[in-house]
Amino acid sequence: MAVSDEQIAFVHDLFRGLPGITTRKMFGGLGIYSEGTIFAVIGPEETLLLKARGTLADDLASEGSEQWSYEGKSGKASRMPYWTFPDAALDDPEEACAWARRSLAEAT
Repeated sequence: MAVSDEQIAFVHDLFRGLPGITTRKMFGGLGIYSEGTIFAVIGPEETLLLKARGTLADDLASEGSEQWSYEGKSGKASRMPYWTFPDAALDDPEEACAWARRSLAEAT
């Protein structure tokens, strides 16, 4: 997967309410940062994923979000601390930024 210029523009538009949004291509995906702190990625299958643990992860699960996992070389599933965004947040920059702010609060 190669991240497109359109995907990068979408990220900047979706998170325009956050300070210092930057992106960095990595591992075939895209890291998304606010003032140098990663809070989301575009991962496999071009899915926007929010970094979350604890209560935030529980809240995302209750919204129907799914945790990203992948199968390692040993065949065992590995779970990562990234969750799909609630569908409504993908079309609503205000809601997307509210979720992102919660992720950023956990990171500090």
